[in-house]
Amino acid sequence: MPKIAASAYVDESAVVIGDVVIGEDSSIWPLCAVRGDTNTIRIGMRSNLQDGSVVHVTHRYEAAPKGYPVVIGDDVTIGHKVLVHGCTIEDRVLIGMGSTLMDGAVIRSEVLLGAGSLVVEGQELEGGYLWMGRPARRRRALTDEERSWFAYVAKHYAELKNDYLR
Repeated sequence: MPKIAASAYVDESAVVIGDVVIGEDSSIWPLCAVRGDTNTIRIGMRSNLQDGSVVHVTHRYEAAPKGYPVVIGDDVTIGHKVLVHGCTIEDRVLIGMGSTLMDGAVIRSEVLLGAGSLVVEGQELEGGYLWMGRPARRRRALTDEERSWFAYVAKHYAELKNDYLR
């Protein structure tokens, strides 16, 4: 059964099943699926999964004895219709709408991933940069203003979910 922090928000149209933990002040918006049925999903604090996104895992098997769980850190924004599958997203990350993240990928802290990007199996995105494309490629260093977006957007969604909880 999922463990959802009392201060988290899960929209009534979202589906959260299996071995899932959702941290304080996080939010799961309409029509999302968070399915930890064959491995674990851990979502940190103040993270938000926006409308129509899917989070799923890969089971354990001979070539991958731990399978591929999903770990999403703190202050992560996952845009609309993003597919997150068996990967790790560290803290302070913004994943653009319509992106796909595959098994074994690692998104380091302070990555801005452009909309529609594809992070292939096992790819690691170095923090502090804008990444985009299919497959995702490092484009340039983030500006100070862009780095401030991580906390700003996380705070905005933490406040917005409070309106829905009321």
